[in-house]
Amino acid sequence: MIYLDNAATTLHKPPCVIEAVTAAMTSMGNSARGAYGSALTASRTIFETREKLARLFGSGRPDHVCFTANSTEALNIAIAGLFGSGDHVISTDLEHNSVLRPLYRLERQGGEVSFVPADRTGRIDYDAFEVLIRPNTKGIVCTHGSNLTGDLVDIRRVGRIARDHGLIFVVDASQTAGVFPVSVEDADVICFTGHKSLMGPQGTGGLCLGDGVEIRPWKTGGTGIQTYNPDQPEEYPTRLEAGTLNGHGIAGLGAALDYIGETGLEVICEYEQGLMRRFYEQVSRVKDVRICGDFDAKLRAPIVSLNIGDYDSSQVSDELSERWGIATRPGAHCAPRLHRALGTRDQGLVRFSFAWFNTGEEVDTAARAVRTLAEE
Repeated sequence: MIYLDNAATTLHKPPCVIEAVTAAMTSMGNSARGAYGSALTASRTIFETREKLARLFGSGRPDHVCFTANSTEALNIAIAGLFGSGDHVISTDLEHNSVLRPLYRLERQGGEVSFVPADRTGRIDYDAFEVLIRPNTKGIVCTHGSNLTGDLVDIRRVGRIARDHGLIFVVDASQTAGVFPVSVEDADVICFTGHKSLMGPQGTGGLCLGDGVEIRPWKTGGTGIQTYNPDQPEEYPTRLEAGTLNGHGIAGLGAALDYIGETGLEVICEYEQGLMRRFYEQVSRVKDVRICGDFDAKLRAPIVSLNIGDYDSSQVSDELSERWGIATRPGAHCAPRLHRALGTRDQGLVRFSFAWFNTGEEVDTAARAVRTLAEE
């Protein structure tokens, strides 16, 4: 199989990740739930992974890295814990449902939400952020990279707007953490997942908080400390980490972070950009192929989403799988507002997403398959 659905999850992991998870499964107890060897091993492994993530996101506070099951949970924690009834939040049409649905719930609870619109090409107008600001605006929540088109949002620019107006800035780094630099210097809260470009196991993710951010706990429960306190402890990271953590997965994520650090973020980014451009240059010349996204941008997430004529995206993806063994993602990709902006709501799009363990030969095979389908 040629796996080109890395924007959903990276299937191929570094061997060290598998080894770390296997070792953890046979040696790690429950972090903060005991003072014996296996429990202390879990605590040390989890803390070391916090330290690695803090460095990755430009933070000097490992205790401000809070683990979750994925970026969806992280975004729910951030949105529910920062905003409430009467608050106005600005987002964009580029968002995944992991941002949209918590924001729509906020609306039902008495909050207000406005969206920076995307045009027919998927681009947004940054001036619209300031136009949408109201007296009760409290924050901006937006993606760093679209999971549908691969277009990046200039989070430094948006972060400056947020700071100039005293707003909280929450970034969804699901598609960019592990490929592009993301820093707490630019955002107050970075929400990330471990199973995509960070090359870690599924069931891992979290939030990295900047200084001065206070998030109300989204869930409460066991923490291993302050047992007689009827409320969730105030200290981070325990404040946002009720219940047993996925220590085995976090061990794998720690190994993945080591691998990325040894390989080099810039090296990984350059390689994946090369794969994406190689594919785009071949398929963009094929008649009846429509590609969505801004490919004039110097940097973009390693994603190419396209349609062939009037064929339904699911039909194209099935043909790619059945005839060439190529795994892609068709349909709506949990990005309903962007599909409406692009005019692809009914047809969907076929997404090809590339990662570190893909090869140029796989890219060329996928491009030939698209050309063959378009010519039939």
